[in-house]
Amino acid sequence: MAAHFSLAWFHQRASGVHVAHAGAALFGSLCAASLLAGVSLCLLLPGLPPRGVLWCCVLVGGGLAWRANAGPLRGGRVLGVLLLGMALAGLQAAHALQAQLPVALQGQSLILRGQIVELPVHEVRRTSFEFVVDTDISQPASLRGQRLRLAWYDDDPRPRARLQAGSRWEFPLKLRAPRGLRNPGGSDAEKYALAARISATGFVQKPLRARRLAGPSGIDAWREAMSARIASTTPVASSRFVQALALGDTRALDDTDWARLRAAGLTHLIAISGFHVGLVAGFCALLAGGLWWLLPALCRWLPRPFAAGGGAVLGAFGYALLTGMAVPTMRTVVMIAVLVLARCLRRRQRIADTLGLGCIVLLLLDPLAVLGAGFWLSFAGVAWLLWCLPGDAGEGGGKGIMPILRGFFAAQAVASLGLLPLTVVLFGQASFAGPLANLAAVPWWSLVVVPLSLLGVLAETLHAGAGPWCWQAAAWCFDLLWPVLTRIADSPLAMLWLPEARWFALPLALLSAFWLLLPRGLPGKPLVLLLWLPLLLPARELPAVGAVELTVIDVGQGLSVLVRTAHHSLLYDMGPAVADGYDAGERAVIPALHGLGVRHLDLAMVSHGDNDHAGGLQAVASVFPIPQVWVPAGSPTHGTARCVAGQQWQWDGVRFRVLHPAEGMPYLDNESSCVLRIETATDSALLAGDIGQYVERKLLAEQPASLRNAVVIVPHHGSAGSSDPGFVSATGARLALVSSGADNRFRHPREAVVRRWCAAGAEVLDTSRSGALQVWIGRQGLQLRERRSDQPRLWDAVQRRGQAAGLCYAPEILRP
Repeated sequence: MAAHFSLAWFHQRASGVHVAHAGAALFGSLCAASLLAGVSLCLLLPGLPPRGVLWCCVLVGGGLAWRANAGPLRGGRVLGVLLLGMALAGLQAAHALQAQLPVALQGQSLILRGQIVELPVHEVRRTSFEFVVDTDISQPASLRGQRLRLAWYDDDPRPRARLQAGSRWEFPLKLRAPRGLRNPGGSDAEKYALAARISATGFVQKPLRARRLAGPSGIDAWREAMSARIASTTPVASSRFVQALALGDTRALDDTDWARLRAAGLTHLIAISGFHVGLVAGFCALLAGGLWWLLPALCRWLPRPFAAGGGAVLGAFGYALLTGMAVPTMRTVVMIAVLVLARCLRRRQRIADTLGLGCIVLLLLDPLAVLGAGFWLSFAGVAWLLWCLPGDAGEGGGKGIMPILRGFFAAQAVASLGLLPLTVVLFGQASFAGPLANLAAVPWWSLVVVPLSLLGVLAETLHAGAGPWCWQAAAWCFDLLWPVLTRIADSPLAMLWLPEARWFALPLALLSAFWLLLPRGLPGKPLVLLLWLPLLLPARELPAVGAVELTVIDVGQGLSVLVRTAHHSLLYDMGPAVADGYDAGERAVIPALHGLGVRHLDLAMVSHGDNDHAGGLQAVASVFPIPQVWVPAGSPTHGTARCVAGQQWQWDGVRFRVLHPAEGMPYLDNESSCVLRIETATDSALLAGDIGQYVERKLLAEQPASLRNAVVIVPHHGSAGSSDPGFVSATGARLALVSSGADNRFRHPREAVVRRWCAAGAEVLDTSRSGALQVWIGRQGLQLRERRSDQPRLWDAVQRRGQAAGLCYAPEILRP
C-alpha cells in the first residue's frame, strides 16, 4: 500500500509537471532549467566558440523560443532556450575576457584615477580594495570603466586608513591580467576574476604619490560608515557578527571564525540571505499598508494591497542594493516582485514557476553568476524544499506548534541531505555537525538576532544614536548561543575533508539524494546509498607498493613537493609566506593535501630556511600534525632532526636517501639545501632544493651515480646560478620540473637554463604554466599529469596568453 501510494505520488508529480509545461511556458520552471543548462554547458567548454557561432545560436535559439510551442516544432522552445543560454554565456564571457588587461600594459607603471567600490579590507600590513577606473579620455582606453583589484602595502596603517569605500583617488599602479594558482582542492582565482568582471590585479607602486581626490560618497560609503558605527557603539567581540548579519560586512571575521562557521555548516546564515530580505520586505509592506490605513484618501489613487506590495518590492530591492546585491538576496527580490505582480494581476503563480522566473531574470542579468557557489546553493536549496515539502510543512498542513516543528525539522533534513553533494564538490568538505547546529542557529539568529540588527540599522538611519541599543541587544542574544555552536564546531567529528572526486560523482550523489527524499515505501532506497561512494570515498590514486608519486604544488615563487608511496607521505618544503599576508601553506599546500586525500604526514623536510621554501610550515603544521621535521644544520627553521648526507630509509619498497649537506658543513643558505633522492625499482627522482653550481659540481665529483635520475626538480627554480652543464648532463633526466611564479621578478626559469635542460633531452615543465604537476614512477614507466591541461577552462590565463605549458617536450612521457 505504501509503495503504491509512493508511486502514485511520484506519477502525479511527474504528470503534473508534464501537463503544466506541455506548452513549455517561456518563463516557466522548465525553460528556466533549460536556460541554466545552456549557460552551464557553455562555461564547461575548454574554449569559447567563435562569435559568429554564438550569434547564430542567438538567432536560432531566439526564433525557437519565441515561436516553437505548437505544431511540428512543439517542444522546440526548450531547445531554443538552451541555445540562447549557451550564446548569452559565451558572449558575456568573451566580453569579460576581452576587457582584461592587454599584454602591452602588463607590468607597466600607470597612473590611474577612479573610485573605490565595495568595502576595503584592512590588514596589518596590507589593504586590499576594488577600484573602478574613470571613463574620461585621460585614462588608457583599454582600462576606462574597468574594475581592478588592488593592494596597498605599508607597515604604517595610518595612510591606508584613508582608503574608504566611495572615495576617489589617483594611484601609481603596476598591473597584470588576472592570474591564479591551479592545484587540486584549491580555489580558482581566474574563475573568480571572470565572474566578478575583474580586468586586472595590481598594487600601489609608490604610496607616497597616491592622491585622494574626493571623500566617500554613495551606498558603499554609507555601508562602511554604518558598519563602523556598529563597531564603535557595541563594545563586545560579537559586534563583528552583528556587522555581518546587518550589512553583509564580514571583514572583521577572522580565519578562526570562518573555520568554525564552515565546520558548523553556518556560512549560509552569516552572510546576507533571502530571509533577511524577506524580513525587510515584510516590514516595508506593513509600513506602506499602515500608511494607507491612516490616510484612506490614498486608496483613491492606489488600492491598499497594491501599496503594500509596492512597499515590499521597494524595501527588498533597496536592502539588496545596500548590502551588495548578492545572489541569494537578488533571488529573493525577484521572487517577491513576481509574487506581488501576480497578485496585482490577480493571477495564480506556482512557487516553482516563481523560482524559475527568478532564475531566468538573474541569468539574463548575469549569466556568469553560475560561476559562484552562492548561485547553486541558493537555488538548489529552495528547489529541494519545493520538491520534497509540498503543501503546508510537508506533512499535510495544520495549525499549531507541532506541525510547525515537523515542517522545520523536515526542511532541515531536506536541506542537509540535498545540499550535501554540492557542498562536497564546491568546498571539498562535509559538515556532520551542520544539521545539529542549524536546528539551533536558524530560528534563533533568523527570528531574534537578525531582526534586532536590522532594527538598529533602521533606527540609526532615521535618528543618529537610536540604533546602538538594538545592536547591543543583538550581540547579547548572539552570545547566548555562540559558545554552544563553537563547541559543536570544534568537536573532532564536526567536519570531514574529502578528496577531489571524478566528474560523475556529483550527478550520482544527487540522484541518490533525490531517491532517498521520495516518499516512504519506494523500493531500492538502501541500495541507492551506494551511489554516494564515488563522492564520499573517491579513488585517491595512491601508487602501488614499489612505486612513488610526486606532486609539485603550484605555490607561486617557491617550492613544495608532496611525495607519496602506498602508505606514507612526505612533504618537501611548504612554499612562501608573508607575515600577515599571503601564506602558500594555507592557500595552496593545505587545500592540495586535502584535495589529494592526504590524511597525515609522516615526515616534513624543509630544504633550507629561505622563506619561499619554509614560510608555509607553520600553517601546514597547524592542520597536519607532523611527527618529524628535518632541516639542515644551522637553519633558522626549527626542526626535530637534521638532514645529513648518508641518511636513508625505505617506505613500501621505495628507497629514500639524503645526498647533501655533509656532516659538519656550515650553514650556507641555498648551498645547504637538503638534497633528496627517491629510488624505485625502475626509475628515480631528485629533489635538489636551491643548490647552486658549486654544490652541483661537488655532487658530480663525489656521487656521480646518484645524480642519474629520470625526474629532477630543477635547482633554485631555474636560476642562472644553478643547473651547471655537467650536472644537467649527468642527471640524464627525462622530466625537469620547475616551480616558479608567473611573471616573477627574478625571471625564473632563465632561458639559458631551460635550453640547457632541453638540449640534454629533458622535457621541461613549469608550474607557472602547467599548474600543479603530478608524476608517477612505477612499473608503467613515467606518467605525468598537468593540472591546467588536464582540466582546461575557457578562462585559463595561460591558454589566453598563447603560452605553451611545457617549455620543451618529450613525447614518450605518458599523460594519464
